[in-house]
Amino acid sequence: MIVEGNIVDVFSRSIYPGKIIIEDGKIKTIEKTNLFYSNYILPGLIDSHVHIESSMLVPSRFAELVVPRGTVAVVSDPHEIANVLGVEGVEYMVKDGDQVPLKCFFGVPSCVPATDFESSGSRLDSEDVDYLLQKGAPFLAEMMNFPGVIYNDKEVWNKLNLAKKYNVPIDGHAPGLKGDDLVKYSQGGITTDHESFTINEALEKINLGIKTQIREGSAARNFEALHELIVKKPYDTMLCTDDSHPDLIIEKGHIDRLIRLGLSKGYTIFDMYQTAVINPVKHYKLPVGLLQEGDVADFIIVDSLETFNVLATYIDGKKVAEAGKVLFNIPKTNVINKFNCSSLVINDLNISAPFKNTKVKVMLAEDGELLTDEYIWETNSLEGDSLQSNIEEDILKIVVVNRYSPAKPVVGFIKNFGLKQGALASSVAHDSHNIVAIGCDDDSLLDAINGIIDSKGGIIASNSEQKLLLKLPVAGLMSTEPGDEIAQKYSEINSFVKEMGCSMKAPFMTLAFMSLLVIPSLKIGDKGLFDVNKFTFTSLFIDEK
Repeated sequence: MIVEGNIVDVFSRSIYPGKIIIEDGKIKTIEKTNLFYSNYILPGLIDSHVHIESSMLVPSRFAELVVPRGTVAVVSDPHEIANVLGVEGVEYMVKDGDQVPLKCFFGVPSCVPATDFESSGSRLDSEDVDYLLQKGAPFLAEMMNFPGVIYNDKEVWNKLNLAKKYNVPIDGHAPGLKGDDLVKYSQGGITTDHESFTINEALEKINLGIKTQIREGSAARNFEALHELIVKKPYDTMLCTDDSHPDLIIEKGHIDRLIRLGLSKGYTIFDMYQTAVINPVKHYKLPVGLLQEGDVADFIIVDSLETFNVLATYIDGKKVAEAGKVLFNIPKTNVINKFNCSSLVINDLNISAPFKNTKVKVMLAEDGELLTDEYIWETNSLEGDSLQSNIEEDILKIVVVNRYSPAKPVVGFIKNFGLKQGALASSVAHDSHNIVAIGCDDDSLLDAINGIIDSKGGIIASNSEQKLLLKLPVAGLMSTEPGDEIAQKYSEINSFVKEMGCSMKAPFMTLAFMSLLVIPSLKIGDKGLFDVNKFTFTSLFIDEK
């Protein structure tokens, strides 16, 4: 096979007309020509950190969306499905991903569950980590339990030492960590982090040997804050999405979107490729080609270096996508799940004021951020009053339901979602993926939560007139349906939620992170309201007696 065009050599930082001769899936030779070409040939793109489950698609369907956009490989942490189904879930992802050309490199989740302060569907202990590393997993995935690293938790260090034994990289996850605690964390062998929110935070980590992965996903978007690292620390920076919903991929792209963001900031194509492609390949030792003689033939063809529209994608020497469509078949895949909870009744959602003028700790959400703050709500209640959502003050009930075994739901309050009517609920709720819901009234909340329970997984939005449901039968996280269909249904539900008054750009993604007990400050799990800064449960009420 011969492919011709303007060849972008990311190592010599040069562009020249040429042709690529491919034999047995590898680049045999690259020859310069004197011809004029309007297209450009570059190495394929890599997502250096992504949870495929957050696309709501199984890996094969995820590939259907991202391969036409130039992505040839992803470094993926199957942490979400592992929290539901353990080793079985990890092996499910590997098996499904192996059926399509996209190169999926699945690490071993290091924190399942992320904490012991919530109920998960499964656990991965150090023996499970050893088993998966022996099977060839290329890295230990993000070490969320940074307190366990700092305070010498035996099981945490067993996992870190196993990664060192098998000589694989260890991904990090340490939002806001600094000073002596960060030094101790780095000594665990942590090599990356995608949770930096400021340049100074990223630089402190880089100086300790922890590379920064600039994240630009559906909810958390840090490119604007961190993009200067692309030239300030070009060999210590990578690009990732972490979480990308299918509608965003279809509308704006995947890693190609991040390339365009960088180009719009004035960075060169070579700057962007250092972070987006070269660094991930070298850091994770990925068997992915970089458009050099002898490399595996993984490359893309784009229309120009300004618009960066992907025309075709090649993996292992085969054209696998062209004109926005894949050229490979999507296999049938089975469905696995774990769901064991009964429908709720209206009294399950009741909260009574414990005393007059009760003050309530309210989660303060911020659009597009994983972080939350704490807001104090002065209710002017009487003792015994039933506390309800206050739409005028934008304070809504938030409920978390254990989906793995029957238990009383946990009810709290959240501010800044902007919802004026109805409710939304989801079985995508990081990290343990219990059911999380927000609503303006108890009837709407009950209807939404029971809708998720009846379908055994999905996302739902409902009010007194309408209900929209997207079923996610695989672990309550993913669908086996085509990505464009899921994207359309997801967009319809998002639009419906916004019609009900919600002001969030990605309401379901933000909702999913409200139960993430490892991201500051105030979060809620199926066992109670949680103060992440103190790493302990906290009361919903402030008693000033």
